[in-house]
Amino acid sequence: MIHVGGITRLTNSGLSMTSWTPLGSLPPTNRVEWQAEFDRYKSFPEWQQRKSMTLSEFQFIYAWEYGHRMLGRFVGLAFCVPWIYFSFRRKIPPGYQGRMVGLLAMGGTQGLVGWWMVKSGLGDDRRDDKRQIRVKPLRLTAHLGMAMATYGALVWTGLDIMSLPKEAFAKQANIGKEALQTASRLRGASIAVSALTFLTVLSGALVAGNDAGRAYNTWPKMGDQWIPSDIFELKPWNRNLLENTATVQFNHRMLGMTTALSAISLAAVGLTRPTMVSSVVATPQVRKGLHALGLSATAQFALGVTTLLHYVPMSLAAVHQLGSVAVFTSCIYLTHALRHRSIVAATQTSIAKAARSTLAGASQR
Repeated sequence: MIHVGGITRLTNSGLSMTSWTPLGSLPPTNRVEWQAEFDRYKSFPEWQQRKSMTLSEFQFIYAWEYGHRMLGRFVGLAFCVPWIYFSFRRKIPPGYQGRMVGLLAMGGTQGLVGWWMVKSGLGDDRRDDKRQIRVKPLRLTAHLGMAMATYGALVWTGLDIMSLPKEAFAKQANIGKEALQTASRLRGASIAVSALTFLTVLSGALVAGNDAGRAYNTWPKMGDQWIPSDIFELKPWNRNLLENTATVQFNHRMLGMTTALSAISLAAVGLTRPTMVSSVVATPQVRKGLHALGLSATAQFALGVTTLLHYVPMSLAAVHQLGSVAVFTSCIYLTHALRHRSIVAATQTSIAKAARSTLAGASQR
């Protein structure tokens, strides 16, 4: 779904459908209907910059936008039908119904955010735009951010359900204090890298929304400078964070490098540190997560630089977006793999408190 959304943006297809309904509708099925839809598109601002477009070209961009919208509805259906079925069969684990409602709400909100984003490129206030008419970068960022948050919540919930039998075992595990401290530090670092990855994805959406990847196509410098001279060109200054090509690309570069270095360092420390390697904390799942994070972060960083140097070809740009999902997924998997250690810690703390209470009661008697 995220990948198709990325291609929809890369093909400049997002403004081809100028209306929206929650349940959707059938696409045009004959030439008369297609011409009517094309004529409707011509009444909106984007047409004034694309007047050489033919009907077949319009059909191409319409197909991408229509497919993206209908895929979103299919994902919602694929979520709701099994949920209703397993709820009827009383197969939903205790405590998960509220989470399922939350996931459904996130998915529904994503559809509304998508239309809110599209509307920003359809208004009459865009008719005087000199640059290519696009959706507003901030709204594109909100749309992608909501998609990533929903995806992350789905993955976490799936991992939770699959690990329910392991949690009972984890509570019985005898793990030393040093091992728990190691796990706690590793999990804290994993959460920090997850947050960095999410922030980097958002900054990438701002780059895409401003088409900023087609400027400063050099590395490691931006042109002939380390920091572009026009980085604070717009007034007031905060507009630069959202609308300045130099600023949004600089921010994405810095965040990308920080995220890559943090992820690779975390993987290296986790896989090579003696106290970690020999620790009971280093389960197969944790090791898989560390390997996945290190490899995906390295590949994503290399892919980002390659995409920039080649002037953002569609194929590389689409794979680069998928790479961000891979890094984010690795972060979630690793963080979740360390979750049962916090369960052990909580259980051991409860046992210790109970023991102290018992001893206190015995001494009073």
